[in-house]
Amino acid sequence: MLKYIYPDGTHCYRAIHSAHAVFRNPEGKLIARAEKADRSGMYEFEIKGFEILGPGVVYD
Repeated sequence: MLKYIYPDGTHCYRAIHSAHAVFRNPEGKLIARAEKADRSGMYEFEIKGFEILGPGVVYD
């Protein structure tokens, strides 16, 4: 599971199999690319950071 942290401090969780890439765009912003929920393609969104969550580990 991935925890994406948005620039405003909020976050969301995504299944790791939906992640495609994390990169910096030409403006230097950190961008995540993930598969759409309906599997119709990819989309990109700005993030401040991300965390890879391991199975069986409780994060609080």
